[in-house]
Amino acid sequence: MQDSFTSEKRIIECVPNFSEGNDMNVIKQITDEIAKVEGVKLLNIDPGKDTNRTVVTFAGEPEQVVIAAFNAIKKAAELIDMRKHKGKHPRMGATDVCPLIPVSGISMEETVIYARKLAEKVGNDLKIPVYCYEYAAFIDERRNLSNCRAGEYEGLPQKLKDPQWKPDFGPSEFNSTAGATAIGARDFLVAYNINLNTTSVRRANAIAFDIREKGRVKREGDPVTGKIVKDEQGNSVYTPGSLKACKAIGWYIKEYGIAQISINLTNINITPIHIAFEEVCKKADERGLRVTGSEIVGLVPLKAILDAGKYFLKKQKRSTGIAENEIIKIAVKSLGLSDIKPFNPDEKIIEYVLKDKNTDKLMDLKCKDFVDETASESPAPGGGSVSALVGTLGVSLGTMVANLSSHKPGWDAKWEYFSDYAEKGQEIKEKLLQLVDEDTIAFNKIMDALALPKNTEDEKKIRAEEIENATLYAIEIPFRVMENAYKSFEIIKTMAFDGNPNSISDAGVAALCASMAISGAYLNVKINASGLKNKSLAEHYIRKGKEIEDDAKNVTNEIISYVNSKIQSFDKN
Repeated sequence: MQDSFTSEKRIIECVPNFSEGNDMNVIKQITDEIAKVEGVKLLNIDPGKDTNRTVVTFAGEPEQVVIAAFNAIKKAAELIDMRKHKGKHPRMGATDVCPLIPVSGISMEETVIYARKLAEKVGNDLKIPVYCYEYAAFIDERRNLSNCRAGEYEGLPQKLKDPQWKPDFGPSEFNSTAGATAIGARDFLVAYNINLNTTSVRRANAIAFDIREKGRVKREGDPVTGKIVKDEQGNSVYTPGSLKACKAIGWYIKEYGIAQISINLTNINITPIHIAFEEVCKKADERGLRVTGSEIVGLVPLKAILDAGKYFLKKQKRSTGIAENEIIKIAVKSLGLSDIKPFNPDEKIIEYVLKDKNTDKLMDLKCKDFVDETASESPAPGGGSVSALVGTLGVSLGTMVANLSSHKPGWDAKWEYFSDYAEKGQEIKEKLLQLVDEDTIAFNKIMDALALPKNTEDEKKIRAEEIENATLYAIEIPFRVMENAYKSFEIIKTMAFDGNPNSISDAGVAALCASMAISGAYLNVKINASGLKNKSLAEHYIRKGKEIEDDAKNVTNEIISYVNSKIQSFDKN
């Protein structure tokens, strides 16, 4: 059975550019179309007067992002007349460009599918010529946005007559008011500035040229004053910098009183933030300068910060299997992200910004409040949620032993071995934590289904289907608790036999918790399976659940026997 918690939440960012930067009423009407789509959050609106262009950033679930983008493009086509548009930035349409960017839980290949789906709908429904660019391009020449936009709006009538520039979607006829739109899929771009202990723009630029992919102009003899080397076509020859997918320049920030390396990381899978930081530190040191910190401009994916935190933990030979908030703290300290102003993860990390902070979750309660809620008159949280919570405590204890073992004096050669187990433990812990709340949601689904009307035959049929679906869901959730709690035995058993001997009793308690979580969840599987109309499916869950419970009891007995034997040997000594 597929575990719906094995992957992170799917998030896409969308950054459409609209050809209006002065009339805030028009801009608001467009962005209102985005804001009203459920599952999508507006992150930034950046109008430019001189460019007469507004860059909008929003993010959310892929399907909802596509809906919001289409609605915004439609509204822009209604409100913006390209025949009257003037601005300094190149443009060819009311919605000039609309890229989709994978943030988490989704691949670039999947993002391309959504981009092309959006492009097809815009072309067919709005009769706007659409060119697909970057990863979504059907033709190599169209990967480059500047090629798609060549000739701009004014050149469209002639361009659309050229068979080589037939739109990927939509008509080849000139849309005089809406122009044309480029829709694509691209990598996430991180705007990242690194602070130096100097006011010299020249020295900051020297480091920027050292690291950026384009590098610096090649010269004969003296690297600063020598004659520029040209190729056969008369173009300047460049010596590449040390980092790929990196654009950089040095500048002086009067507000801060320091020089910075201003960096655009165009693909953080190729050059992550922490690698750029380390490289600048190295190049600065070679030039007698020091890096004092850095800042992220705009938002950043959670993975980029977690990767940075884990990178620095590994450099220290410390376990990476610690809580997410602790990894973030390490990243913030190591990168100096609060050097100029405080780095607030809730405001800077995309996934945290998108998090619904108005929902009441059991796992957000304090320990005493959770216990009090469980002991109240309400039937939820009940045995299912408590079983998931006990399973969480079990794997957390096993993870604790892994982290203590990783940090044990004299065991430095084994830190990575235990760190890997601690990371696995953290993953299982997060899944079980989600299931604590999910079990209560499952209970509420059954209550909602039972409350449906049953006056007519159609109502009775709908009610019966909803009850059956809710009952199946109420079986699946505790079954997933069983599966995930059982996975924790791999960690717990290893920690009991190979982990820090001073924590062997903790490993024993972890095993008992995991076993209890499995048996408790199995009771919920059985009681809910008794109400399922699909008896063969009910029998499947009961049979598989019994297998998991029996195996869990055997493993628990093995672990507890070993733990007791070790504790008794300690007593004799």
